[in-house]
Amino acid sequence: MQFTIVTGMSGAGKTQVIRFLEDAGFFCIDNLPPVIVPQLAEMFISINGKYDKVAFVIDSRVGDMIGELLKNLNILRENGYDYKLLFITAGDEVLVKRYKETRRSHPIPSKMGLLDSIRKERKMLEKIYNEADAVIDTSNYSLAQLSKALHKIYFEGKDSELLINVMSFGFKYGIPLDADLVFDVRCFANPYYVDELKDKTGNDKEVQDFVLSTKAAADFMDKLCDMIRFLIPLYIEEGKTSLTICIGCTGGKHRSVTMANKLAEALSDHETNIIHRDILRGKQ
Repeated sequence: MQFTIVTGMSGAGKTQVIRFLEDAGFFCIDNLPPVIVPQLAEMFISINGKYDKVAFVIDSRVGDMIGELLKNLNILRENGYDYKLLFITAGDEVLVKRYKETRRSHPIPSKMGLLDSIRKERKMLEKIYNEADAVIDTSNYSLAQLSKALHKIYFEGKDSELLINVMSFGFKYGIPLDADLVFDVRCFANPYYVDELKDKTGNDKEVQDFVLSTKAAADFMDKLCDMIRFLIPLYIEEGKTSLTICIGCTGGKHRSVTMANKLAEALSDHETNIIHRDILRGKQ
């Protein structure tokens, strides 16, 4: 089981970090009192199999209890639990600007103003900052750059971090709303007009053999697979966690199903789902 404790400066981007972790499959709990971290960790370990990645957000909103964080993390380490302490920060001027834009109240009140609150918080978190396993300064980061930094921390060196959905569909029923990439295969021979294939689908070998029998269709599949393999690392680098590739023919029963199946097979070394949206609809 993998635990992450997210902490750091208010306004530095912890909310965006949690969204990234949730998309990456973490079960996230926000604004957690440090004292209950060991008990929660033990609970999650006891139900391991349902939750294998958990993130706790613990910051200055808990007040003076934040001073108990390192002591309770030491308890985790003594019990042999694997965890990562991630500290999110930003410069004082950047934090002031962000608070001015959002008009939110700082969790550390000060009669001396916002900048004094930020400096008090930074002093409060100094020991935690020094013990962090990873620090991200978001002062000059866009959301995409923050995702890249998080991706490097959590996924660098792993074979696949991108969930790929390959979906066949029929253009007559509309292009899928969640499509990232759309390919039209209506230019290839249609099994619908072959009597013995009309009532079969692209899940049947006879239909697949027919659709891929021409050099053009075979070349298309080779080029499509090469292009997707080229794009996957680029999407991962940008912090994308899921990719939906849609392949359409007229009715979504023969050609698109065949091509989607073949693409999913070619991407079997990645986490891939195959979806045939319109295969059970009416005749083409």
